[in-house]
Amino acid sequence: MATKPPADGITEDAVLGGRLRLRQPRRGHRVGHDAILLAAACPARAGDKAVDLGAGVGAAGLALAARVPDTTVSLVEIDPRLAALAQENAGLNRLETRVRAVALDAAAPARAFSAAGLGPDSVARVLMNPPFNDPERQRTSPDAGRALAHAAPRAVLMPWIKTATRLLRARGTLTLIWRADGLADVLAALAPVFGAAAVTPVYPAPDKPAIRILVTAVKASRGPLALLAPLMLADASGCPTAAAEAVLRDGAALPGQK
Repeated sequence: MATKPPADGITEDAVLGGRLRLRQPRRGHRVGHDAILLAAACPARAGDKAVDLGAGVGAAGLALAARVPDTTVSLVEIDPRLAALAQENAGLNRLETRVRAVALDAAAPARAFSAAGLGPDSVARVLMNPPFNDPERQRTSPDAGRALAHAAPRAVLMPWIKTATRLLRARGTLTLIWRADGLADVLAALAPVFGAAAVTPVYPAPDKPAIRILVTAVKASRGPLALLAPLMLADASGCPTAAAEAVLRDGAALPGQK
């Protein structure tokens, strides 16, 4: 399939060891490990409908669609320019029949989602990478695009979870990535509606504290919390671990998912 060259200010980059190509702005927020880890933690099965909230240029949702056959994914992104790139990336990776992008705030009211074809109790999986740097506690980027993607008050988690709750059918799963030091906030926000939370801590190296948590929880479940085996990104010598390579280059799912 012939594709147009990237526009000025846009780069085309390979991720997942070249399995996925993504067009993204040269400046501002750039796709990193978080999106690929999020996709790997989502326990989607063939035929599932999924929604990626805060999709950016579509990295996580497209990685999920590439890994799990016959999934259909809606990429929800507040920035119209990034949403347009996400749709372009679906075509670039020949996934446009299963992946579509919607320019919409993740915290928009139910009527806005319904107008976009995303009604209540309509999907099996939601994955999301909300802005998780609290501007009152962490330094934020002077770049507006990076700040929008990364920084928001701690209270931002609640409206995103409210949207996920509305979209998911009973026993559907929500998967999110967050700062490791915010685990208590995540579990508290999930507790009213979600159970059976499974937590995977992500460590940069054996002698470093965890930097991220991946959490998958089940709507309308009373199952207990499970702390899964950690993912170590690099070994003591600084080389990527086999487990990290399997996820970040080969597109494997994280073990232990529901």
